[in-house]
Amino acid sequence: MPMQNSVGLLKHLGLHITEPRKMILQAFISEQNALTQREVKKYCGSQFDRVTIYRTLGLFIQYHIIHILPSSDNVIRYALMSDTEGNVSSDNHLHFICEGCHRTYCLKHIKTPALTLPEGFAVRHTEVVLKGTCNNCLDHHQKKHKNSYDNL
Repeated sequence: MPMQNSVGLLKHLGLHITEPRKMILQAFISEQNALTQREVKKYCGSQFDRVTIYRTLGLFIQYHIIHILPSSDNVIRYALMSDTEGNVSSDNHLHFICEGCHRTYCLKHIKTPALTLPEGFAVRHTEVVLKGTCNNCLDHHQKKHKNSYDNL
């Protein structure tokens, strides 16, 4: 996606347009994947230091541009919550962690089920994590085993 999408989103949210913000947001738009701080740094090259990236990620979380994903390896990953027009998707969705490739997927089309809690409890955030095998790993596994049987 062109860089103007990141600029448009920053403008829409009333944020100052800076080079770090444009490039870091563009990383998420281009990759369409959950990214670690290290992956964002790699995308940006040596243009910005770790602190600038960390602060920008924090700002993007505050403005609901990205959110933090659960992971199986305790590495913080971030994923896009807003589309390039500034429409924020619900933070109330499921996540899937693949035990094969360790990628975390946002399942935005599946909402977290409503829960009834006992009196005196107040929910601030709900997080549901599913673990298993993603379609890419499943396809790879099936092809690998198919070839093994072909050789018998």
